[in-house]
Amino acid sequence: MIACRVPFTAQTWNSAGQSDLPRAGLVRSKTWPDPMLNFFHTNIRWLGVGFLLTFASAFGQTWFISLFADFIKAEYALTDGSWGGLYTGATLSAAALMFLRGSVADTVGLSRLTPVMTIIFACAALGMAAVQSVWMLGIVLFLLRFCGQGMFTHIAMTAMGRWFEARRGQAVSIAALGHPAGEIVIPLLAVLMIGALGWRQTWIAVAAVLLLVVTPALLVLLSEGRSPAGHADQTPRPGLMGRQWRRSDAVRHWLLPALLPILLTPGFISTVIYFHQAHVAAVKGWSLVEMAPGYTAFGISSVIAAFATGWAADQVGPQRLLPVLLIPMGFGVALLGSASHVATWYVVLGSLGMTLGIASSLWGVLFPVLYGTVHLGAIRSLATTIMVISTAIGPGITGVLIDHGVDLPVQSRFMSLWCFAMVGFCWLILRRLNGDLAEARS
Repeated sequence: MIACRVPFTAQTWNSAGQSDLPRAGLVRSKTWPDPMLNFFHTNIRWLGVGFLLTFASAFGQTWFISLFADFIKAEYALTDGSWGGLYTGATLSAAALMFLRGSVADTVGLSRLTPVMTIIFACAALGMAAVQSVWMLGIVLFLLRFCGQGMFTHIAMTAMGRWFEARRGQAVSIAALGHPAGEIVIPLLAVLMIGALGWRQTWIAVAAVLLLVVTPALLVLLSEGRSPAGHADQTPRPGLMGRQWRRSDAVRHWLLPALLPILLTPGFISTVIYFHQAHVAAVKGWSLVEMAPGYTAFGISSVIAAFATGWAADQVGPQRLLPVLLIPMGFGVALLGSASHVATWYVVLGSLGMTLGIASSLWGVLFPVLYGTVHLGAIRSLATTIMVISTAIGPGITGVLIDHGVDLPVQSRFMSLWCFAMVGFCWLILRRLNGDLAEARS
């Protein structure tokens, strides 16, 4: 046995009264010289839950579904506008259900909720393999979006926000690595399977992975509660003004409505770029094979950004990172309008990856700080609903514009201007928020 003594500081205890590092005093477990490795080793079971959920959410994300877009449009004779409209309707319906039922993460144990959602997700994947009509396609899309884009990410980030305190930023950034990991690993495998088996059979394989791999793994990881024996009872941490905010309180406060356009922008723009990548290829004269390395650029940049954001949030406070969020995306989409070489596409996706990496860590850390942890599931469900809505309205609006002759590279210039306008708005939000925080401390 190796014993060590960890100094007692305010930063060694999380919101459950647990240490995000080994407990102060004698520790009867292996320790690592590096604090980050020590943190990872001590909490690997719970970090694994977050990572697996975000990784498996890939099967309901826009970039994955868009890999099947040409087959679906050909099967049902859909235009860019009609396909985008169907996708918008399904995603908006998923967002509505997220708003109504997302707070279930506060009332149902994750060890019960998570496997149920995984089984529903698998059924949706089987439905995509079997669907034979447009209206059934809409229902299946709704379930895929609700489970993957909505509940899987929502549960993962709610759990990280509630389970960790001192190193919440690092916990969120580690859990969020599942998103870029999926974006790096899954597209190539999916394309190969589509070529070898067909697009419907690929969805059967997705269902099998969810049922036979993801569900058992989650059951094992969640078989032990977050509060191991000998640790203190859970002590929920408050948010602004020393309160545990309810969703209705947050909606009436100035901050959440002010954050609304900031929450909407990353999902809107990234979804549009992914959803219409085949259109971009046609306009620019590129092939999808040439554009494929963009996924790697996206994944690498999002990993780096997520880790950097998690570290910075723990050091300086997450609210100070707000003005940085949309800067990479603003520069990236500006490049798309005038791009002539396919290498620019890699830069575009790398820039999008930076913003989404920042966002994945930032919101997971910021909401517990602002609103406390007791009603975190309800608060996050509202934020997730807003983000899902952003991914819903983008394909529909831009698809109609494309049908009317306004191609995506032209639209991207306006998206870039919007990003930089929101950067300025974030500075105004931060200035007022800092004033509220200073007043609360006085």
